[in-house]
Amino acid sequence: MSIRHLLNSRISFHFLVWWILFGCFPGIISPFVVTLDSVEIFRTHDWISKPAVYFACKGEKKTLLPDVTKPGFIYSFRGQESWQPVTELNGKKCKRCGFYDNYVIKIDYVYEEWEFCASDFKAPLGKYILFKKNQLNATFHCQECTTLPGASNATPQNINDDDDDDGKAIRVFIIILITLLVLTVTIIALVVAHKHWQKKKRQQEQARFLKLFEEGDDIEDELGLGTVI
Repeated sequence: MSIRHLLNSRISFHFLVWWILFGCFPGIISPFVVTLDSVEIFRTHDWISKPAVYFACKGEKKTLLPDVTKPGFIYSFRGQESWQPVTELNGKKCKRCGFYDNYVIKIDYVYEEWEFCASDFKAPLGKYILFKKNQLNATFHCQECTTLPGASNATPQNINDDDDDDGKAIRVFIIILITLLVLTVTIIALVVAHKHWQKKKRQQEQARFLKLFEEGDDIEDELGLGTVI
């Protein structure tokens, strides 16, 4: 067998392997591009400044959404914005992603965090809808993700509201507890300060009385008056 024939056989074999990987296992070799079609936030969490909403996956940089500034308004995108795509997915592993509101002073507010998978996208349009009550509604697009098995059976992600209600109850309880502690400490401090002021006032009155008594004795001594028994 000639050397040229061996080289051609190896090239054909490698080409066949790559063709099988690309055709049967999409997303393993090259990741799928994911863009954001639309987003709507239902509330803001900073009363002073406008919201600074961003999307981010764990270990990746933030994607700031500068146009999203008002609640109750649907922001639609073309997928060609300078900050697109928002992330890339593959068919083997999901990513931990979320929408957040950037705070300068305190910790960023979390609209929602979830496991973002390429198999979530629904065929034939390649859409994935994330909805969380009282938080946000977002639609993603990934046409290539529909080539994965099970993509046509994906359903919109509707986050369970029980977890959100539990989180709200915990936050309310913490706020009430902190308020009670602050009030208790304030009342104790006021009582201690009032008692200290009363004690100091009594000491000042006693000192003033003793001073007047001593001044009276000095006057009697100067006049040569004594106590007549």
